[in-house]
Amino acid sequence: MAMFISRKLVRSFASSNSIPKNALRYCLPSTESFAFGKNESFLPCQRLSTSILTPGADENQFPRHMLSKKTVPTLEVEIGLKKDKLIPVTNFQNEDKGMIVLPGDVFDVPIRKDIVQRVVRWQLAKRQQGTHSTKTISEVSGTGRKPWPQKGTGRARHGTLHSNQFRGGAIMHGPKPRSHAIKLNKKVRKLGLKIALSAYAAEGKLHVFDDFEMPSHKTKNIVNWVKQMENCKKFLLVDGGPIEEKLKLSTQNLYYVNVLPSIGLNVYSILLHDTLVMSRSAVDMIVNRVMVTKPDLSIQDCPAPQLYEADIKGGSAEES
Repeated sequence: MAMFISRKLVRSFASSNSIPKNALRYCLPSTESFAFGKNESFLPCQRLSTSILTPGADENQFPRHMLSKKTVPTLEVEIGLKKDKLIPVTNFQNEDKGMIVLPGDVFDVPIRKDIVQRVVRWQLAKRQQGTHSTKTISEVSGTGRKPWPQKGTGRARHGTLHSNQFRGGAIMHGPKPRSHAIKLNKKVRKLGLKIALSAYAAEGKLHVFDDFEMPSHKTKNIVNWVKQMENCKKFLLVDGGPIEEKLKLSTQNLYYVNVLPSIGLNVYSILLHDTLVMSRSAVDMIVNRVMVTKPDLSIQDCPAPQLYEADIKGGSAEES
């Protein structure tokens, strides 16, 4: 922890020669003069010192208990500037596999909760089966005769027992099989995925692995790796291609570890986990997936119609 030199320290050593003279003139904010010896004095600078004493080789020059402890504020990194990120690449054995550059257009976009809410609502609505069904009056099975005469009984007139007011009768205005899907533009879907990835990258919850190779299919391999991760409760592993058999077998008994191919990565699955682990191939495929746009066709890009020899001959024959 970095520490500033306090005035209490300077005053305690003012009469000694243990502190260099040149060091004190930049540390004191007041205009007092201190005597170092016979006929020796100095005028300290009136400005506050910005120099910081950090524990290191010069730590023994000053008593540690006389240093005032003060935390140095760190600069907050702004999110949403679309700047490329450089993060390390590791594996399940925590080996250094180099670095990878995450494009800022995908992993550093402005955070918008409203877009994430729309995408999650679209996903949950689209995955509903919509198989609910109730019977109408024409679908209820039973006799079709009139329950009692029209007149003379004093009761209300009815023509069938299939009506909704009778027990075992029909359901009026009940649900029928339908689709609950709502419309959401592809640009909004891609933007929602970018926002989720950017939020996890900014919070340090995004890790990149070189690959997901496992020495064996034993579950203990994943358990030992999870124990090394601090403050992580649920993991989502995203691979570029088909899931390897060893990885699938080693994670199928762990409720807090899920595996997905890159083609199945979605916003709702990301939000259900607090740690996202992606392979190099998965990062490349996700970037290509959300960055591909349709080319704009203008009039100059449209090819001119071609005239074939048969059309030319036919036209000349008609003219003649």
